[in-house]
Amino acid sequence: MSQLRTQLDALIAQTSLEVSDQQRSQLVGYVEMLDKWNKAYNLTSVRDPQEMLVKHIMDSIVVSTHLQGESFIDVGTGPGLPGIPLSIMNPDKQFVLLDSLGKRIRFIKQVLHELKIENVTPVQSRVEEYLPEDKFDAVLSRAFASMTDMVEWCHHLPKSNGGLFLALKGQLPQSEIEQLPEWCSVTDIKALTVPQLEGERHLVILSRKE
Repeated sequence: MSQLRTQLDALIAQTSLEVSDQQRSQLVGYVEMLDKWNKAYNLTSVRDPQEMLVKHIMDSIVVSTHLQGESFIDVGTGPGLPGIPLSIMNPDKQFVLLDSLGKRIRFIKQVLHELKIENVTPVQSRVEEYLPEDKFDAVLSRAFASMTDMVEWCHHLPKSNGGLFLALKGQLPQSEIEQLPEWCSVTDIKALTVPQLEGERHLVILSRKE
């Protein structure tokens, strides 16, 4: 068993997440690919694979239990975060991973192929130009602009009836919450615990006002 797998197992053991053997193998496989491609394509500023496990994998999968619905879009996904880890954790849900940079989408396509992930559709587009026929149960974003920008740029993506915005944030962004547009409100805030990660993490759940 690889050192990364041993470390991932130890991290997951500090949470209440249920992660199968296959899912653990896919998560480690994703980190190994990210590490390999990163050297040539500069996909993430995190260089150390062990650090990736904490800052990318654990930081993403702790959101897994808060996903309600069937269809999700990860906007500004970068190399597939949090979309790839969440798609591995939720094989029964559908994910669109959106990014405007071709090299990131090429990497994601290779990940899907090598790790046999079948519930992800990668899309290269700017978010405001992406106009899908079917809307989503939730729009996910991690390290993507401010929440105000997120809801303004992505307002056309969640279902009009009950669609949500899920923003992964560090410290609670009180000033961003105060600047939200009239039509949007915070429905819930979840404090997230990420093993071995310094600093706070929050999931801010937003929806349209009825």
